[in-house]
Amino acid sequence: MTTDIQLPVTVPPGDVTWPFGEREYFSDIFGTEVVTNVAKPAMTYFPAEKPNGTGVVICPGGGFHALSINSEGNDVARWLNAKGVTAFVLRYRLVPSRTEDAVKDLVTDMTSGKDLATISGHVTPLAFADGKCALAYARERAKTFGIDANRLGVIGFSAGGAVAISCALEYDATSRPDFAAPIYPPIRGFETKEVPEDACPLFTLAASDDPLGLAADTVALYEKWRNAGKSAEVHLYARGGHGFGMRKQHLPSDTWIERLADWMGQLDLL
Repeated sequence: MTTDIQLPVTVPPGDVTWPFGEREYFSDIFGTEVVTNVAKPAMTYFPAEKPNGTGVVICPGGGFHALSINSEGNDVARWLNAKGVTAFVLRYRLVPSRTEDAVKDLVTDMTSGKDLATISGHVTPLAFADGKCALAYARERAKTFGIDANRLGVIGFSAGGAVAISCALEYDATSRPDFAAPIYPPIRGFETKEVPEDACPLFTLAASDDPLGLAADTVALYEKWRNAGKSAEVHLYARGGHGFGMRKQHLPSDTWIERLADWMGQLDLL
């Protein structure tokens, strides 16, 4: 049985306001269920039936305007649950929408040539803080959640991958992830940030035909970790596009999560 958990707000929103309330709906544009207008961070707790002590915070993507809550969140959690991993699907704060359809707002902005990083720049620090808060919250309550406080990591997709990168680069003792898996992430804004001396192992992947060009970002992230002398693994698929998550496309990229499990297994996380 899943449980919703409200998280404390560690970084105040400042002058950011959300005129529309949080909403979950099927997006015809994304072709999947989304959550939009998140103003208060929260996460859904997915306990494993046979827990092995590993926990993971999952950060869905959606351009900081929406969360692809099933294919990059709940479905990932359930798959990992079957492997004994306890999961937490994070709903981090998002860009306030101008209309009731935040995904349509996002597409309108992108097709009109607006810079996504500029549009979302006032909210990304809030989202990054929410990622760290989720890790700290789960670690502080590790016994309650049935996890090992030293086997807690983060997985993120696209914009959620940026949240995961932020968690892996900037943390304190309570929020440090023990492993990180940014999936088709943007690296913009992190290029000059130093990889910490005690940085966790990294897993990353993308499709070479990603229309947002994030295959190059994925390789750059891998090289950033390797150049710092840290453990890293990268997978690039010829086809898959962007934002595939757990959706089946009858392509080799459909099996990406099995490669993640292979990597977690050799780290004794499964």
